[in-house]
Amino acid sequence: MMKKISVFVLSFCFISFVIVTKSYGQKDPIEKVWWDGDKGSKIEIYLAKNGTYCGRIIWLKDSIDAKTGKPTLDKENSDEKLRNNAVKGLVLMQGFKKNPENKDEYTGGSIYDPKKGKTYCGKITLKGKALDLRGYICSFSIFGRTEVWEMVEGQ
Repeated sequence: MMKKISVFVLSFCFISFVIVTKSYGQKDPIEKVWWDGDKGSKIEIYLAKNGTYCGRIIWLKDSIDAKTGKPTLDKENSDEKLRNNAVKGLVLMQGFKKNPENKDEYTGGSIYDPKKGKTYCGKITLKGKALDLRGYICSFSIFGRTEVWEMVEGQ
């Protein structure tokens, strides 16, 4: 009898452990790889160590500069010291947090546009296999634009 109880208790503990571990190991729905609006790059969105969501360019259609034969650089960056950094690998989104009132919305972050060399405040809205990414001038959310990113197939 005691052996059956021990087996039951151990089984219950093991199953509970598996369920808890699996639920904590699940990634957020935006933690995937996304095509940008013109499919010129793939951006991986990930959870950073500080608990916010960030995105980095992991693939770039034009990763080699046709003039130099070297990696495409962040030439438009407003910070001259950063203009020699490669665009591939660049973190262009950071600081996004899930909105506690809307599980499909992420706010409080910034978005860097390497084509213009400017950083904007941003908001991300998950819509199935797409993201609405809104970048705007921080003090004036009316002045901005929204781009739709599509999930890379096979995610």
